[in-house]
Amino acid sequence: MKMRVFKSIAKGKSAVLAGTAPILVQACSTIAPAVHDVSPVAGASPSFDAQLAADLNADEYGMKSYVFVLLKTGPAEITEPETRSELFAGHFANMSRLSDEGKLVLAGPFVDAGDQRGLFILNTDSIEEARLWTASDPAIAAGIFTPEFSKYYGSATLQQLKDLHPKVQKKSIN
Repeated sequence: MKMRVFKSIAKGKSAVLAGTAPILVQACSTIAPAVHDVSPVAGASPSFDAQLAADLNADEYGMKSYVFVLLKTGPAEITEPETRSELFAGHFANMSRLSDEGKLVLAGPFVDAGDQRGLFILNTDSIEEARLWTASDPAIAAGIFTPEFSKYYGSATLQQLKDLHPKVQKKSIN
């Protein structure tokens, strides 16, 4: 069993985590300065694919930085069905375009989440760049959605969803 040790700078104590906890420690070591990986795991995973890791711009943990966009209900109250339909058609077309360009790696609506309507995970570590990409969305531009931006650290393999999803999708949404 692989184990990681981390030290709490504030308390000067060590703790050993086993099982799935190393993933948490690895993620935290990038995000929280108080968490340190003091001993690297000997050797790489037997399934490690160096070329794939390089192609996906993965760090040594198989992770990378993205921008998470929370889409919230915006101030616009567009009730005219034809206008709403056109704006949402543009919204879906924009998501398809961003996905085809490798910029959008994950998107989806929330269910029963109040004013939180959906999310994007964008393939950039720049919030400025993410703002530019989402500004092209007609539903955001019209005020149906208001985007909130956060940096996100996740699996580099998220970029492969575009290729994998058609293999499990029976019907098209649009």
